[in-house]
Amino acid sequence: MVEKELPTLSADKKLLKVNASSLNHRDVWITKGMYPGIKLGATMGSDAVGVDETGNEYIINPGIAWGPNEGYQSPDFRVLGVPDEGTFADYIAIDHHYIYPKPVHLSAAQAAALPLAGVTAYRAIIKRAHVQPGEKVLISGIGGGVALFAMQFALALGCEVFVTSGSEQKIQKAMDMGAKSGFLYTDADWPKKLLTTFGSVDVIVDSAAGPGFNQLTKVCNPGARIVFYGGSEGKIDGLNPQPLFWKQISILGSTMGSDQDFAQMLDFVNTHTLVPIVHRVYPFEDLHYGFNEMESATQFGKIVFQH
Repeated sequence: MVEKELPTLSADKKLLKVNASSLNHRDVWITKGMYPGIKLGATMGSDAVGVDETGNEYIINPGIAWGPNEGYQSPDFRVLGVPDEGTFADYIAIDHHYIYPKPVHLSAAQAAALPLAGVTAYRAIIKRAHVQPGEKVLISGIGGGVALFAMQFALALGCEVFVTSGSEQKIQKAMDMGAKSGFLYTDADWPKKLLTTFGSVDVIVDSAAGPGFNQLTKVCNPGARIVFYGGSEGKIDGLNPQPLFWKQISILGSTMGSDQDFAQMLDFVNTHTLVPIVHRVYPFEDLHYGFNEMESATQFGKIVFQH
């Protein structure tokens, strides 16, 4: 732990005592020097719930300076926590513009799991893919925070949800939450098994890209939308264009979300009383154990720190 002076306040900022924060993959990438805009000495952490001097609890929107265009972020857009001072701290000074009342049905730990992953999933599902009630939705890599929120949002909309994972245990947990079925992406025949048993899908939500992306196009209905918010498996090589144009499939990129997206995401969570999946809560002083667990990729849900 590093001792720092309390942040200097200005008229447009509120000082919050952090009650709980949560871990994202970007935090791990920052420690490896694999993220743009790294500023040495800056405090990491994007997600948090904090309390002000009057006892009011707030959740923080970690998307800073989205800009006026709802369609895409401005050149000044950044995610809270490096280069800005982040949430892995006792206190944070944050612009009033980026704080919202904590959903009353959530604990501080549950709410702290929501911001970055929740807004990313909401924009991908609602704003980019325009998922409609009753559609068939496939979510890859279930177990991560964004994928789980995407599943919860799709289920709340009344969709039929399918998942992929490298773990049978994670697939079963997703099915226990309401997913129709799941498939191991390590099985080269998973697209055939999905098509044979359940038919093709209307929407796919992906975070990996890479060679496996080619498998996704095989299970698309005409007019399907594939939305992806990450590329952990690298470039998409050898993509066959024929099924894309013949089926009129849309491939959509998505990143985080606007201020409007964040506010609407919170409304959606409140309306449907959704509860984020928390894998484990660590005491804040055990921060390093959370990082180690995320690197092991064994978690199902968000890793949270209680301050």
